Amino acid sequence: MDHERVVRDVTVRLPMASTALEACQWTVAALARHTPATISVLLQVHDRLRCVAATGAWQVFSTVPLKTGSDTGHDPEPSIVARVYDSGEPAVVPDVTADPDYLPVRPDVTAEICVPVRDRSGRPLGVLDLQWIGPVETDRWRATAQRLADRLGARIGALGGPPAESRSEKLLRHATAMTTAPTDWDLMTAAIAAARDVSALSAAVLILDGRREPRLGAPTGTPGPLEARIRAELAEAGAAALGRMIARAHRHGSAYTLGEAGHPPTEDYLPLTRAGARTLVAVPVGPPDGGGVLLVADERLLRPDPTTVNLIELLAGQAWTCLDRLRTLARLREQASSDPLTGLRHTGPFGQRIARATPGRTALLAIDVDGFKDVNDTYGHQAGDRLLVGLARALEGALRQGDELYRTGGDEFVAVIEVSRPEEAVRIAERLTEAARRAGRTISVGVALPRPGEAPERTLSRADQALYAVKKHGRDGVHLSAA
Repeated sequence: MDHERVVRDVTVRLPMASTALEACQWTVAALARHTPATISVLLQVHDRLRCVAATGAWQVFSTVPLKTGSDTGHDPEPSIVARVYDSGEPAVVPDVTADPDYLPVRPDVTAEICVPVRDRSGRPLGVLDLQWIGPVETDRWRATAQRLADRLGARIGALGGPPAESRSEKLLRHATAMTTAPTDWDLMTAAIAAARDVSALSAAVLILDGRREPRLGAPTGTPGPLEARIRAELAEAGAAALGRMIARAHRHGSAYTLGEAGHPPTEDYLPLTRAGARTLVAVPVGPPDGGGVLLVADERLLRPDPTTVNLIELLAGQAWTCLDRLRTLARLREQASSDPLTGLRHTGPFGQRIARATPGRTALLAIDVDGFKDVNDTYGHQAGDRLLVGLARALEGALRQGDELYRTGGDEFVAVIEVSRPEEAVRIAERLTEAARRAGRTISVGVALPRPGEAPERTLSRADQALYAVKKHGRDGVHLSAA
């Protein structure tokens, strides 16, 4: 094998390449004339190595995760090409079956040589990878491959570097991030970041129709100046203005500015123009009932092309699908941990909560409905169920923000509250008894605060004993367990 000729053939073609992709493709084609090896060039595009030129195999991997620097949220599978890119050192693998990082491309590959591709400053750009199915002079080919990679890297650098990530690739990457988002907040953050990235506009805001009124979605980190002003103007405009924007998008569909100066916006979008927006893409999100609108804006006077609008529509559809899935899972978890009659959480979550009780600060209020058995016996279980539902709502209304109410048995409830002293717990218990009276029933309440080193079950037992003391002395009252 005349290795000097191999290098010469590749070197002659490289100056004629007008793009990085052409340089890689011509390098692979020229090299393939001298060796039957499987050849591929992978360049870094965002957080992955993308195969931009290859030959000699039925199938190659389109992209390979980087060994480090990945933002996918989990450790990527290792590979020889990622190892070489990460370390900057070539890899000579005389027996691929002995290397756990080998990515199988052909069933008959025996050896692999992978070398880094760098520009003239030494900045890593990607790798040149060769795989053989028979004997190979590894030392000679490693040196030749590195010479070719160095020339290829210099040409790519002269042409401006590896190809930029396409918008469709960005959309796919962001769709993956949204699919793996663990919470509503993370999902909205990912959707807003994706809208800015895919559109190349500077600001994005997500408005969702909440249970009571429309609300702004989560911002991403520190919003840019325009986005911060838009959020402030929308917050000042109020829920009615947000609702009109949602209604407009769902009634008429996606819309975008034409980039023509001197034309006033519709009244619905005045808050955005007051914030400085001159370009706007508005895309409906989800269904008309309960969905929202995604607004993507910029201070520059631009005319978004229809492809940009289509990509944002795809992004909005993916965001809603993921959000709906998260909400469905949350409802299922809530149903699994809640009493189906009253909607209150039941014994499972209660056990987890009292396990976190703070001695001297967390009070347990054991609650029993007075005369509940008589209601069931006299009026039937449906009447008893209505009584429990009404009483649960009355007790919830009497508790403070952050206090928790659980149904632990037929007519038995427990409130878990944080207090600064026992007297505060007693006052809240008395508020519960007053709320029950207003609802037409009476309750008995036993109060206990955990002692240092006391098991949660023992604290609850003392609250129950205090409850029985109330029952013994006529019901409809509160008793505090001795400290």
